[in-house]
Amino acid sequence: MPTILQILGWRLFFYANEGNEPIHIHCRKGGMECKYWLDSEKFEISETYAYNMNNKSRREIRKIIYHHFEYLEDAWNEFQMRR
Repeated sequence: MPTILQILGWRLFFYANEGNEPIHIHCRKGGMECKYWLDSEKFEISETYAYNMNNKSRREIRKIIYHHFEYLEDAWNEFQMRR
């Protein structure tokens, strides 16, 4: 479960055992956790899972993901190639 980015208290990471799923990122901060799919072609994200999240937290993590979209995409591709 490699950590890809830590910012504003958020930890963004991948699970190593999800090889057949499309590009996505898991995020955790305190007691909150979420998962977002990344659509590289459309430059869009969609929330797949959320636990203990409020609207402010959702906005914050979405901004982080969009701001680091290409970095996360590159990290995903590199991680998948090493597996």
